Amino acid sequence: MTKDMKKTAIICLAGIFTFLQAFPVFCQETPAPVLTNFESIITGAMKTQDYLSLMEGKQIALVANHTSRVGTYHLIDTLLALGVDIHRIFAPEHGFRGNITAGDHVSNTHDPVTGIPVISLYGRHFKPTRRDMRRIDLVVFDIQDVGVRFYTYISTLSYVMEACAENDVPLIILDRPNPNGFYIDGPVLEKDYASFVGLHPVPVVYGMTIGEYALMVNGEGWLPYGKKCDLKVIPVSGYHHNMICKLPVRPSPNLPDWMSVYLYPSLALFEGTIMSVGRGTDKPFQVFGHPDYLAGSYLFKPVSREGASKPLYEGILCHGHNLSSYALQYASNPHGMNLSWLTESWRYFSGKEEFFNNYFPLLAGTDKLERQVRSGLTPQEIRESWKEDLNRFREIRRKYLLYEDFE
Repeated sequence: MTKDMKKTAIICLAGIFTFLQAFPVFCQETPAPVLTNFESIITGAMKTQDYLSLMEGKQIALVANHTSRVGTYHLIDTLLALGVDIHRIFAPEHGFRGNITAGDHVSNTHDPVTGIPVISLYGRHFKPTRRDMRRIDLVVFDIQDVGVRFYTYISTLSYVMEACAENDVPLIILDRPNPNGFYIDGPVLEKDYASFVGLHPVPVVYGMTIGEYALMVNGEGWLPYGKKCDLKVIPVSGYHHNMICKLPVRPSPNLPDWMSVYLYPSLALFEGTIMSVGRGTDKPFQVFGHPDYLAGSYLFKPVSREGASKPLYEGILCHGHNLSSYALQYASNPHGMNLSWLTESWRYFSGKEEFFNNYFPLLAGTDKLERQVRSGLTPQEIRESWKEDLNRFREIRRKYLLYEDFE
């Protein structure tokens, strides 16, 4: 085959790939999710009348970041103005102000605005130490999650619950909506692949708010040695599980808007491959590609920027796909992860042996998915292999729901 013939074949494959994106890969069984502005929702943090009395006379540790807001004010400013004694702050990945690149070490510091000590839970340790918990009477958790197993805020939550259980300190969760709470999908994590990007036997997309998730961790005895945390959830009002919520604040540097959040469950699997997901561009987690992936018609060049220092393929032109228009078709899209982007990228990429890296099974929660892709299984066949595990998870999940479900 000549070079021109190869180029023509690649262009044809790109057309097939675009064609595949336009059609559902499994049946649509529930009504289309409702795209909702955040203004119509009352978060747990906004219900000060439901939790302020629980904080009176107590020294508080606040697990928070830049998303911890009461309207336009940060939660810490609200609590301090109401006379609450914030003794220290625990910060997750990306830091208390949410501007640190994914995976970068977060250091202990002091909040420059309030002077309160900030203890990193993404630095030397993930769990508050016994020393960190000294003189703490109550822990308050308020962080916006996106409902995906490998998004690390639920791991931080689990370690905080563990520390609270070990030190007999109660925990209050100020609940927030889950922008990906309208479906359940993906392989259920296997114990051998537990890590900070997946601690518990849940699917990639688990369809629960962070408060519901905490109730499940507690109720199922998933904390070490079956310990229980003294837990109270302040629920959200105006939310149900068939919503896509437009978050008012980006939950992390590389999820700038609802489209990136919506596409994140499918595209984040590419972080366990040779492909770029657009970190260092103005469309992170809306595009994917590679310098040698010639099947894509969209071009992008990653550059270092705040929250994305030294991105993959920095300064190198990448060929790939822009999926922003797919996100805009959310009402007609299948309620699930789109596996065709992964399977077709592997199929048409020339360097198949180097396509996956060691991070992929941790993201997937199993080594089976990589083997299934390499063996040429279709997205439908792969999804069918999850069916029994997902049905078992549904039965567990149902026990802890606080809001009207999509099923």
